[in-house]
Amino acid sequence: MNLILFNIILVIYLVIIVFLGYLGYRGTKNIRDFMIAGRKTHPYVMAVSYGATFVSTSAIVGFGGIAGTYGMGILWLPFLNILFGILIAFLVFGKKTRKIGSALDAHTFPELLGKRYNSILIQRFAGIIIFIFMPLYAGVVLIGASRFIEASLKINFNVALIIMSVIIALYVITGGLKGVMYTDTFQGTIMIVGMIFLIVITYIKLGGFINAHESLTSIANLAGAKQVSEGFQGWTAMPEAGSPHWWTLFSTIILGVGIGVLAQPQLAVRFMTVKSNRELNRAVLIGGIFVLLMTFVPYVVGALSNVYFYNETGKISIEIAEQNVDKIIPAFINAIMPTWFIYLFMLTLLSAAMSTLSSQFHAIGTSFSRDVFRKYNYNNRQSETLDKDIIKKGFLSSKLGILIGIVLSIILGYYLPAGIIARGTALFFGVCAAAFLPSYIFALFWKRATRAGAVASMFTGLFSSLLWMLFVHSAESAKIGLCMALFNKDSLLSYPWNFVDPILIAVPLSFLVGYFTSIITKTTNKTITK
Repeated sequence: MNLILFNIILVIYLVIIVFLGYLGYRGTKNIRDFMIAGRKTHPYVMAVSYGATFVSTSAIVGFGGIAGTYGMGILWLPFLNILFGILIAFLVFGKKTRKIGSALDAHTFPELLGKRYNSILIQRFAGIIIFIFMPLYAGVVLIGASRFIEASLKINFNVALIIMSVIIALYVITGGLKGVMYTDTFQGTIMIVGMIFLIVITYIKLGGFINAHESLTSIANLAGAKQVSEGFQGWTAMPEAGSPHWWTLFSTIILGVGIGVLAQPQLAVRFMTVKSNRELNRAVLIGGIFVLLMTFVPYVVGALSNVYFYNETGKISIEIAEQNVDKIIPAFINAIMPTWFIYLFMLTLLSAAMSTLSSQFHAIGTSFSRDVFRKYNYNNRQSETLDKDIIKKGFLSSKLGILIGIVLSIILGYYLPAGIIARGTALFFGVCAAAFLPSYIFALFWKRATRAGAVASMFTGLFSSLLWMLFVHSAESAKIGLCMALFNKDSLLSYPWNFVDPILIAVPLSFLVGYFTSIITKTTNKTITK
């Protein structure tokens, strides 16, 4: 690798990032600018920022690696990503979120829920969930980028982790959401270019589309005995229905992330950054194309990496990656691609990680300052655009929250186990879906929903999800060890329940509890007239 050339490219990239962060800083005059970009965002900026926040190194490195192990059955996930994450999110959830957020002057996702139900408890509880659990998601995104930097530049993983965090902290703290969205748009554009080159070069190297996929089908017999015993039937086939492989792919990866996207706080707040529904309509096509490229390409490439490694070494991808799925995509890129593409893909991964992390850190900081620790009186609201003391305190506490979130994410990046990227992402998406999705849907579409119903739904969703992870779902319960310590076994339930993801239990339960509690209690939520 020509480090001099790469360093020149990297410096140019960072200069542009710093400049865009500076533009965000110059355009940030008040709390509204810092938290929701002034509600005047361009459709392209909104769509690409949304997509770049949604799709991170966890999708490219983590889920690309999962495709290298589980095969192309994971391509159901891009379908759900576009259906739920773009079409339903923008045209159904987005329009209502924008309308209600503007009418209630909400600046964060927890504040939207809190003001809709007229409940500071709901706002604080949602803020605490974000502040505690989002660093886990940020930690796995940091790992994804740092693993590729480690493999490509041959530098220490821990050093790469620190460098990534410091760079992102600088422009998130200074530029607020405007700085985040400006840099997201630039980084998302780089990601588009990188993905197009990746899929084209992969098919060229493997002899074309037909030959590549026929070769992948023909090597199904190379899978290990453990994979086959768990339901694996080839990289171009779905796992055996009802098998451990099938439950993990279907419930944890496909449903956990595919549906969980609707309740992502850092994504929902994007809908409050545009002026009208027209911007959301115009953003749908851009966002759909972006998400399709960012998910479809790495998943296909991850599966096809098995063909390349078998042809070159006689081994499949997971063997080359030393049983760590997070290393499959970095190993493939560094093995098959020309030097110039490694530079481009390095920037693609940096962009994917930085765009997602900046939004995560911003969400953590704003939840810390506005939702968890700020004093609210919903019946006597002050004008924040005029109160300089409130503005100053809001800025300082947000920046403190961002710093705390970054430190927590770095610590988790150090200590999280190998192969955690995809599973950690699915875990966070699932927790958000269980805790937020029912009360969010009720807030947008059901006037009869009550404060008590929303509180009951959120508590039920969160704690049922956590209890299932601790005592039933083997992927988490076996590693945490609490179930073993208390009951002398990894899971309280036998197959297939120990492979069923918490999202299939917690989300329906959260819906039912929220619905029936609302039916028997008095409504207190705000009526939206604007």
